[in-house]
Amino acid sequence: MNHYLSHVIELRTRMIRCGLLTLVIFLGLFYIDNRLYSFIAKPLLAQLPSGSTLIATTVTASFTVPMKLAFIVAIFFSIPYILFQLWSFIAPGLYPPEKQKTLYYAISSLGLFYSGTLFAYFVICPVALAFFAKCAPSGVVVMTDIQAYLDFVLTLLFAGGVAFQVPIITFVAIRSGIISEEKLTHFRPYIIVTAFILGMLLTPPDVVSQILLALPMWGLFEVGLFCARKKI
Repeated sequence: MNHYLSHVIELRTRMIRCGLLTLVIFLGLFYIDNRLYSFIAKPLLAQLPSGSTLIATTVTASFTVPMKLAFIVAIFFSIPYILFQLWSFIAPGLYPPEKQKTLYYAISSLGLFYSGTLFAYFVICPVALAFFAKCAPSGVVVMTDIQAYLDFVLTLLFAGGVAFQVPIITFVAIRSGIISEEKLTHFRPYIIVTAFILGMLLTPPDVVSQILLALPMWGLFEVGLFCARKKI
């Protein structure tokens, strides 16, 4: 009983550490939350015609929306430390080969997640927003609500991060024996179609952003397949 209690206490301590770090980062970002939101809004502001701007449709939105963004960014920056605490908790129960594999997968997955969010922000966002801005009917001034825009960007960033996990999923599926390399190669046409379906579900309803997310997913699937084939 004491053995399990010690594990519970250790887990609680590590969770408190993660929460404190997230809080410290959030407090630091809280003082620049308006500038942080301005940075996130750059892709949209660059596409809006002259005279257009972002608006707040509720009384509290000008305060709560930047604060919400600061909190989410704090979690975003805390993820490596949170994973480190999780790793430190489970590592003693793993064999050396399992430790090595788990650490390799965790670092690779984290790097791909961050890469996916950067790809979504710098590539997909500008293209998708340019498409929507051009779709505005004549005589209509585009004035997007700051809350709606934040939800749009966060959804796109999360979709990019999740989509970039494809090579890890492919690699682990093959190396663990869940599916063989030959079967995945045989099912490649269906996987490509699935990538475009996921691109449609994970992105806003425009063809350009769907394609911009689906093509990297397809390419990353091929990367995972190649790494599993070469036993990297």
